[in-house]
Amino acid sequence: MSNVDKEVEELIRAIKESESYRNYEEQLKRVKEVPGLKEQIDDYRTKNFELQTGGENAFDKLEQFEREYADFRENPLVNDFLASELDFCRMMQEINIHITESLDFE
Repeated sequence: MSNVDKEVEELIRAIKESESYRNYEEQLKRVKEVPGLKEQIDDYRTKNFELQTGGENAFDKLEQFEREYADFRENPLVNDFLASELDFCRMMQEINIHITESLDFE
């Protein structure tokens, strides 16, 4: 195993031990305990992504989407999961940005 591979394994270990990742894992476990909830969240995320990358009339459609899913988002399990997922994703983005910016790669 190369030195880079060893350091990547160390980074993975550190990520898994982070509060952000542990919270995400806990929220995911809680969501999966409710039959069908993970699938509903996946559907919500898919529609949200499609709207945000859609283009024309996106603002109006996004407002309608938010109204449509307001009650769904008020579910504490859903809200806590999506918040923990966002926190974890931001941490991963920061790691990727830090690595990319630290390298002289054009």
